[in-house]
Amino acid sequence: MTIAFYGEGCFKIQSGDSVILTDPIDAQVGLTPPRFKTDIILKTLTSLPILQFSILDSQSLIYGPGEYNIKNIDILGFGLTKESEGKFFKTIYLVKAEGINLCFLGHLSETLEPTILERLEEVDILFVPAGGLPFIEQKLLVKLIKQIEPKIVVPAFFKISGLKRKADDLKTFLEEFNHQNKIEPLEKLTIKKKDLAEIKKTKIVALKA
Repeated sequence: MTIAFYGEGCFKIQSGDSVILTDPIDAQVGLTPPRFKTDIILKTLTSLPILQFSILDSQSLIYGPGEYNIKNIDILGFGLTKESEGKFFKTIYLVKAEGINLCFLGHLSETLEPTILERLEEVDILFVPAGGLPFIEQKLLVKLIKQIEPKIVVPAFFKISGLKRKADDLKTFLEEFNHQNKIEPLEKLTIKKKDLAEIKKTKIVALKA
């Protein structure tokens, strides 16, 4: 499995010959939208009314709660009812591919409800909004990560070059996490299920956009 980052909550997950794209970005945010064929698009924030999406050439667009199986990839979406209102709704996703459990917290701005939290067992890679407000506060995020106990944490929604909106630097999240060592962002993360067994303590992996 190979994971690449494009800024905000936009990740490309390559699993075999399948490609998943999360939260495609728009050029209006100041970043360059990715352009490639995808098999699955996951949207963690969906505006209402739902319009016809034509962002990318994709076979399957998932934008809400439910259970899905596409090309042997299992996807489970949980609606964040407390955070959803008349103009939009939020969803977080569990994705299982190659025996690896991925969890995308997306646009989370509060701590998770216990009924959802108890479903997030054995998460291998947790994608988190690490840029501060309007997303979940850094202290609450760190507490949530410790509750979920993933093998790897991949930050998203933090400040990067070109981003027009205000966001905290990744350093702020690392300091809150009490991470003493400097992290060199990777071009991409390549991981196999067997690699995860060697990780005994939650590891932060930052990716270059």
